[in-house]
Amino acid sequence: MTAAPADFARARSEFLRIDTPRVEDGAAIWRIARDSEVLDLNSSYSYLLWCRDFAATSVVARDENGDPIAFVTGYIRPDRPETLVVWQVAVDQAHRGKGLAATLLDALTARVASGQGLASVETTVTPDNTASDRLFTSFAQRHDVPLEREVLFDGSLFPEGTHLPEVLYRIGPF
Repeated sequence: MTAAPADFARARSEFLRIDTPRVEDGAAIWRIARDSEVLDLNSSYSYLLWCRDFAATSVVARDENGDPIAFVTGYIRPDRPETLVVWQVAVDQAHRGKGLAATLLDALTARVASGQGLASVETTVTPDNTASDRLFTSFAQRHDVPLEREVLFDGSLFPEGTHLPEVLYRIGPF
């Protein structure tokens, strides 16, 4: 299922603006990631660093009070400077199901494309994360670009021994 234009319009009306994250947003972004109950939660310190060091390749949606309600974090692959790696996408529980994640992903890729060029987007998704699968599949469809999937890290590589494989989604070229 893909998000319809009406979903994007409704998502835009639910928040004031899409913005670049600031260090002060790190705690809120950490809480949104924690409360997602799907993402691998990084340390709160790492979200502060992310907001400082990767703000140019990340976005937040802010509510009427200016507080983050959703985010997409990403970085440019050092060995592929026209590839954006999307690290995490999360939407606060109260704002889910309105197309906000798709709106943020579109905004981030448009910003990166206009700033430095963008040939492809990569992300990893565990096989049981259907919301992320739908998000990135619909992104590829909206932008009329190919989507390839392949196992990037087999579950046996993780020290916990119970991790599902991470599937690489390669979207593009644009």
